Amino acid sequence: MSKTILLAGGAGFIGSHLADSLIESGHKVFCADKFIMGDANIEHLKLNPNFVLINCELADEDQVEKLFELGAVDGGFDAVYHLAANSDIQKGGKEPSIDFNDTLMTTRTLLEVMRKHSVQNLFFASTSAVYGDKGSEVLTETTGDLRPASYYGGCKLASEALISSYVSMCDLNAVIFRFPNVIGPRLTHGVIYDFIRKLQSNPAELEILGDGKQCKPYIYVLDLVEAIVSLTSSFLSDQDEEDRSGSADAAEQKGSEEIYNRSVESGGTTVTKIADIVCQEMELKPAYHYTGGSVGWKGDVPKFAYDISKVLSTGWKPKHTSDEAVRQSVKDALSGN
Repeated sequence: MSKTILLAGGAGFIGSHLADSLIESGHKVFCADKFIMGDANIEHLKLNPNFVLINCELADEDQVEKLFELGAVDGGFDAVYHLAANSDIQKGGKEPSIDFNDTLMTTRTLLEVMRKHSVQNLFFASTSAVYGDKGSEVLTETTGDLRPASYYGGCKLASEALISSYVSMCDLNAVIFRFPNVIGPRLTHGVIYDFIRKLQSNPAELEILGDGKQCKPYIYVLDLVEAIVSLTSSFLSDQDEEDRSGSADAAEQKGSEEIYNRSVESGGTTVTKIADIVCQEMELKPAYHYTGGSVGWKGDVPKFAYDISKVLSTGWKPKHTSDEAVRQSVKDALSGN
C-alpha cells in the first residue's frame, strides 16, 4: 500500500536517487530541501503527481511544523528519511556553524516535530566519519571510543545520540546507516568531481592532495539506495504494522534502533588509483603533483575499512566493488549524468 513519506534533503545527490526509488515503489514523497546545490537533481520529478517539492529550512522548527501540517492533509507522514546535512566535509571544516545548523539542528528539529505529530519511523543517513581515525582497525557497528576527526563527523555522531534518546523516550523506530564515500550519477563534489574539473582546466598536470596513498571504500549510489530501501521497507508494510500492534498492548510497546555499516564487500581505492582511472577514461597522461602529507585536508581520515557482515546477513549485497564504483562514476560524470 502506498505510504506518505517525508524525504528531508531530497534534492541532494543521494536524496534524489532515493526519491526515484520510493516513487517507483508507489509511495508519495514530500521532498523538503533548501536547495544549497539547486534543484537540478529532482527536475525530472516535478510533474510527478506523487512528488511534492517544498523549500524548507529544516533547522527551523516553525517551518518544519508547517511542513508536517501539510503532510497531515494526506493523513500524516508514515516515515521520515533524514538525509539533510552538510555533505561537504572540507566546506564545514572552514565554518563549523554549517555542520551545526545543517546536520545537528536539522536532526533535533525533525525529531521534535515527529514527537509532536506522533510519527514513529525515522531512517537516518549517518557516516563513517563518526568513527574518527582508527588506523588499520576494521570497523563494526559496535566499535567503541568514537572520536570524530571533523565537525561533520561530530555533528553526525551527536545526531545519532539524539536519535537514541528519542527512541527510548518516544518509542521511535530508527534505522541508522553509516556509509563511506558515496559516488555515482549526479555527483556534485569529492575527489572524482575535483579531478575531472582540474584536468578539464589543465590536461597536462593534476594536483593530488596528500601523498595519494589515502585508501577508502567507495560505494555506488544506486547500490546504497537499494540497501536503504531494503532495510526500511518492512516499516512501510501494513502487515508489519499489524504484527506490531497486535503483539502487545500499545502502552507496552517499545521503539527499536538498528545501526548498519553500508559499504562494498572488501577493499578500498587509493587516491592515486582514482587519478589513474580518471586519466584512463579521459585518455590523458598528465604529470601528477602531490601536495604531501598523509591526509588531504584537516579532518580527513586517510584510511579505514568496514566490516559489513551485519548488512550482508540481511540478504543485501553491493553490485560494484570500490574500484568498479569509481570507474562507473567517472563514466557517469563524463557522460553528463
